[in-house]
Amino acid sequence: MARSTNHRKLRCIAIAAAGCCALWHPLHAQAQATPDPAAARITITGQSYPVAGVAGFGNVPLARAPLQASIIGTQQLDDAGIQSIGGLTRLDASISDAYNAEGYWSIVAVRGYTLDNRFNYRRDGLPINAETAIALDNKDRLEVIKGTSGIQAGTSAPGGLVNLLVKRPVDRLRQVTIGFRENGSLLAAVDLSQRFGTGNAFGLRLNMAAERLDPVVRNTQGERSLLALAGDWQLSPDTLLQAEIESSRQRQPSVAGYSMLGDTVPPASSIDPRRNLNQQPWRQPVMLNGDTGSLRLQQRLGADWTLTAQAMQQRLKSDDRTAFPYGVYDPATYDCPQWCDRFAPDGTFTYWQFVSDSERRTTTNLALSLAGSLQTGPIAHGVEAGLLQSRYKARFEDQIFDIAGTGRIDGSFDTPPAPGFPDANTNRYERSNEVFVRDAMRIGDRAQVWVGLRHSRLERSSIRTSADGDGSLRATDTRRNATTPWLAAAWQLTPKTMAYASWGRGLETDVAPNRARYTNAGASLALQSRQMEVGIKHGDERVEAALTVFDIDRGVSSDIGACGGTDTCTRVVDGSAWHRGVEASWSQAVGAVTLRGSALLLDAERRRSSDASVNGRRPINVPKASLRAGAEVRVAAVQGLALMADLIAEGSRKVLPDDDTVEIPGWSRIDLGARWQQRLASTTLTWRLAVDNVTDRRAWKESPYQFSHVYLYPLSPRTWRASVQAAF
Repeated sequence: MARSTNHRKLRCIAIAAAGCCALWHPLHAQAQATPDPAAARITITGQSYPVAGVAGFGNVPLARAPLQASIIGTQQLDDAGIQSIGGLTRLDASISDAYNAEGYWSIVAVRGYTLDNRFNYRRDGLPINAETAIALDNKDRLEVIKGTSGIQAGTSAPGGLVNLLVKRPVDRLRQVTIGFRENGSLLAAVDLSQRFGTGNAFGLRLNMAAERLDPVVRNTQGERSLLALAGDWQLSPDTLLQAEIESSRQRQPSVAGYSMLGDTVPPASSIDPRRNLNQQPWRQPVMLNGDTGSLRLQQRLGADWTLTAQAMQQRLKSDDRTAFPYGVYDPATYDCPQWCDRFAPDGTFTYWQFVSDSERRTTTNLALSLAGSLQTGPIAHGVEAGLLQSRYKARFEDQIFDIAGTGRIDGSFDTPPAPGFPDANTNRYERSNEVFVRDAMRIGDRAQVWVGLRHSRLERSSIRTSADGDGSLRATDTRRNATTPWLAAAWQLTPKTMAYASWGRGLETDVAPNRARYTNAGASLALQSRQMEVGIKHGDERVEAALTVFDIDRGVSSDIGACGGTDTCTRVVDGSAWHRGVEASWSQAVGAVTLRGSALLLDAERRRSSDASVNGRRPINVPKASLRAGAEVRVAAVQGLALMADLIAEGSRKVLPDDDTVEIPGWSRIDLGARWQQRLASTTLTWRLAVDNVTDRRAWKESPYQFSHVYLYPLSPRTWRASVQAAF
C-alpha cells in the first residue's frame, strides 16, 4: 500500500512539474515582452556568500566574522547525499551524532554539547522546534554557528545554533531530480522558479518532493513528501514583501538501538547492522507531519538603514510509536533485578510498547528589527536592534509505555502487544520576550570590536494530561529574566588574515519536577554557560582556513539525596560540564584539485559536582577527536566530470556515566563519489553516483545514554546511491 501511494505521488509530481512549466512559460514571456531597463530591481536581502546570517552581523563575510561557522549549500548536500539534519555530521568534525536514529528526528551535538531540539534551531533566523523530520528539499543552505549562542538566543545549549535558509524565487529555474538509494529508496523532486510582471516585481518558487523510503536497515519501509511555495513582491525599489509556506509528511518505522550485553560491549562485527530491533508484529510507524508559514517585510530607510518585520508559525503533529528495547524487567512486578540500563549477557531484553499519538507542537514568532550603519568620529558602526516574541505550546494525550515481552538481539523472539495501560504525559506552555542590540565597530583599517546584549523574559508552565493517584496534575509555573552579553575584538593581520577573541554568556533553564519527593518541587533553575574562544582566520580566492581554541563551561542540574520517599530529593545546579578544545578547518583549490578538511580535539569533563566520583569524568557519547577530510578532482579528459573521496574518522566514546573504563573504540570510513555535468541542447544534466562506507567497515557509530539506558548504534553498512538532476 505504501509503495503504490508513493508511485502515485511520484506521478503527481511529474504532472505538476509539466503543468507549472506550461503555466510559467507565458509568464516568463510576458516579463520578457515588457522590459524596463530603468526599473533596476534592488534585492534588499542580497548577501555576499558566504555570510552567516543568523550570526546577527548583516553582510559581514564569514571570513571577517569573529566566530566559527559552517555554511553548507545545496551542492554539498546533494554530493554527500544528505537529506536530514543528522547528515551534517559527515561534513564538519565539530558536529557529531547524539542519538541519531533512522525514522526519527535528528539529534546532533556541536563541540560536544547536544543541541536542544526545542531551542537551538532557526528558520530564516526565527526559532523553530526540531522535534520532527525537517525536509531539506526547499532549503537553500544550512548555517551551523558554533558557540556564542547567548547573543542569538534567549535560551539554548552552548554548542551552537543551526539555521535553515529557505529557497527564495530566482529569475528562472526549472529543475527535476530523480534519486535512488540502496535498498530501494526512490526520490522524485522538482524545483521551479520564475520572476514575472513589470520589472520582474513578482517571484514564485515551488518545491515538491516525494520519496519511497526503503533504507539498508530492513523493515523500515516508509514514505515522505514535501510541498513548499515561496513568493515575493518588490512593491518598490525600497520595499520587499516575502511569503512562504511548507507542508511535509513522513511515515516510517524508527530504528531501535542495540546495547551492552551485561558488563560487555559486544564487538560491532558480531551484529547485523541491517537488522532493526524495532520489528514486532504490533509495531507501528512514526508519523511526523509539519506545516510552516512565514511572512517578512523589509523596508529600506534611506541608503544605510533597513527595517524588517517577520512573522512565522510552525505546527507539528506527531504519532511516536515503537517497540522499544529497554533493560530486563519482570513483566509481573515491573521490577528490575539486575540489568536495568542494558541487555542481559545472553542478548535478551524487555520489549516495551511505546505509543504517544497526536502530539501537537506549535511555535509562533513575531520579530521586528532595525539595522544600519553610522559613523561616530573615527568609528564606523554596523548596528542592529530588535524585538522577538516567541510562543510555544506542546499538547499531548496520555501515552502508553508498557511491557510487551522478551526480545533477543538476533531478532528471533516475537512477543504479543502490551496490555496498553495509559500513563500521563505533560503539556508545556512557553513564552519569551527578547530585546537585543548589536554593534559591529570598525576602528581604522585593522581593528574591529563587536558588542551585543540580549535581555529575555521567560515564562514556562506545565501540567500533566491526567491526574496521579493522589489527584495531582503536577502543575508548574516559572518566570525568569535573563541578560546575556557578548563581546569580541579582532585585528586584521593582513588584508586576508584576521585574529580574534570573543567572550559571551548563555542560559538554559530546568525545573524541579512537581512531585512529592522533591523538596523544591516546581522550582526553576538557571543553567548558565560561559563561552570563550580565540582564533585566526584566513580567506582568499584559493584558500580558506581557520584555527580556533575554545573554552565553554555549562551548568548542570542533578538530583541530590536518597530520592526515594517524600522530601528526600532536591534538584540543584550541581557543577558544570567543561569543554575545551582546538578546532581547525581548511579548504584549498590547487589546479584541478580541491582539498578540504576539518578536525576537532576535545577535552571534556564534569567538574565541581557535589558527587566527587563524577568530577573529572568524560561525558558520554562524545568523541575525544574527530576528523573530516575530502578531495575533489576535476578530470580534464572528460568535461564536467569530478571524482570525490571523503574520510570520516572519530575517536572512542564513553558508554557509562559511572565507569570510565567502558567505551566503544574509534572508527573511520571512506566514501567515494562522482559528479558529471552534461550539456544537452538547453538542458544541463548532473549525474551523481556514490558509495558510502566503501570498505563496509563495521563499528559502533555512537553510544547515547538515553532515558537512563545504554544504546549502541552501528555504522551503516556499504550503501550505494545515485541521482540525476535536469536543469532546463
